[in-house]
Amino acid sequence: MNVHQSSNHPLSLYLLLQLQVRSRKLKERRKQGDTMALKLWASSTANALRISCSSRPALPAFSIFRSFSSVIEGLKYTGSHEWVKQEGAVATVGITDHAQGHLGEVVFVELPESGAAVAKGSSFGAVESVKATSDVNSPVSGEVIEVNTKLTETPGLINSSPYEDGWMIKVRPIDPSEVKSLMGSKEYTKFCEEEDAH
Repeated sequence: MNVHQSSNHPLSLYLLLQLQVRSRKLKERRKQGDTMALKLWASSTANALRISCSSRPALPAFSIFRSFSSVIEGLKYTGSHEWVKQEGAVATVGITDHAQGHLGEVVFVELPESGAAVAKGSSFGAVESVKATSDVNSPVSGEVIEVNTKLTETPGLINSSPYEDGWMIKVRPIDPSEVKSLMGSKEYTKFCEEEDAH
């Protein structure tokens, strides 16, 4: 800041000094504000990446941290990120680890009633997270014979155990060949890697 002194009057000198002190304080506050903003950004980024600075050793500056979702052998997968486990005449359905990872913390699950008909590729329910609400599509056509009622009270099971406790519905498929036409674990892993690369 440039302040021109118009006279040598003591009051003018006093005002000039006050302006200089305020200018210095303002610069210091801006530096502190920039530092605080940087700390907040770093903290929110670390939370988003699920990195805890206190529990993990520091990574080198050139290191890239990337987390891949789990894909289970023996299950079948859809392009809309549902999984199916065929056991005899029953197909258990849920959303994949990849899907729950992108959704974030699940806070509500909408499921059909037992006895409802579902069609391959059509929505049978929804998952609401802190980020978004997503429809869940049925990978097979058939009749819903069981619904995971635990998800009503504990929707977070989809996050903590997407392939076990977080299953959504059990279906009696009309055509078992629909399950066979879905992606296996290797195809689904490749599909997710390509999708994430875009």
